[in-house]
Amino acid sequence: MTSYFVLLLIHVSTVFISIVGFFIRGVWMIQTSPRLQQRWVKIAPHINDTVLLLSGIVLVIFTSQYPGPTAWLNAKIIALIAYIVLGTIAINRGKTQGVKITAWVLALATYAYILMVAYSKSALPI
Repeated sequence: MTSYFVLLLIHVSTVFISIVGFFIRGVWMIQTSPRLQQRWVKIAPHINDTVLLLSGIVLVIFTSQYPGPTAWLNAKIIALIAYIVLGTIAINRGKTQGVKITAWVLALATYAYILMVAYSKSALPI
């Protein structure tokens, strides 16, 4: 197995862990569960997402598909920034439960878009 495929496996695995973790934390947010305040719940997503981001950056370097001329990669990066902002509002910064739930749903939709862009290599995957 080449280093590219190992890196791709790490990236895809952390993508899966990230969305499952975000979904569970969103459910806990809706339930106002005290689990959301546990130390490991606050730290683990940052560790996973750091590995996810680093593996993504290295994959971009390996494949020489730098942002700028690659429209689908630009769309993915912009959507990633939107996902991060919406996720932060959903889990931490939303003022009301309604705002948090709306941001959570929009973040999940943004995540779905990112996956479709990554799979199709098109900024307009539908």
